[in-house]
Amino acid sequence: MKTDSIFYRLFQEFPSIFFELIGEPPEEANAYKFSSVEIKQTSFRIDGVFLPRQDDEQIIYFVEVQFQPDDEIYSRLFSEICLYLRQNKPKHNWRAVLIYPTRSVDTGDTKHYREFFDSGRVSRIYLDELGDAESLPLGIATIKLVIEDENTAIEVARQLIDRTRLEFNSPPQQRQLLQLIETILVYKFINMSREEIAAMFEIGDLKQTRFYQEAKKELRPEVKQEVRQEVMQEVRQEVMQEVRQEVKQEVRQEVEQEVRQEAKLEAIPRLLSLGLSVEQVAQALGLSVEQVRLTAQNQQSS
Repeated sequence: MKTDSIFYRLFQEFPSIFFELIGEPPEEANAYKFSSVEIKQTSFRIDGVFLPRQDDEQIIYFVEVQFQPDDEIYSRLFSEICLYLRQNKPKHNWRAVLIYPTRSVDTGDTKHYREFFDSGRVSRIYLDELGDAESLPLGIATIKLVIEDENTAIEVARQLIDRTRLEFNSPPQQRQLLQLIETILVYKFINMSREEIAAMFEIGDLKQTRFYQEAKKELRPEVKQEVRQEVMQEVRQEVMQEVRQEVKQEVRQEVEQEVRQEAKLEAIPRLLSLGLSVEQVAQALGLSVEQVRLTAQNQQSS
């Protein structure tokens, strides 16, 4: 599942969720602008950065979403942050927040960066340790939907949809969060049709939403590669079968030729014993005189 895309969209459209996640007032989001930052002259890209809108004592938040084990995550992250600080020379202090699905995915080596963690400058959030979705704020519960297994996700998604309709009085915000939940479902239930998803969760036509179209566009290369591999396997099997048949026919002809040749050679002693000359036997069997003579000599010596 494209977790980077989901979290980027979530924090961009609901930045208050991030501040709830780190224990800050959700209203703090009003003072920030969220974006992805590319470090100049390198291939580094930070997943997301919350930049203060004004020059004051607010903090820059670097956000990294890590859903795959990576032993070098911390060396890479701190390299990115230090390069960003060097290139941009911001006046603000900074913090880093890493979001993991589970603690087991956090495999990075921290021995060179222990001071960052001890000082509280860097914090790690494990989504599976946040608690039950029912007891969490709606935004954080929506984040946790990303890691729910398919059986649990069905019930949790229904609860989130109901809560969204009850807790959001603003139709645009309600529609926005519902579309985000729909996007997560599209990624999570990739093998289900849009009609099945819509019917299961009693939501509108996913195909008509911008999120569905974007998700479909993002998933298309991945699905195309999978289909390509499947088709290549099918074609390979068909070609192998066809080649097998051709080779089988060639081998059959070669074997038949060898058997006929062996039968002719085995007949030479018998024909010679009947009083036929070497030349007559060669003509009768379609062999050379030399072949008949050598076969007869080998027969005599054995």
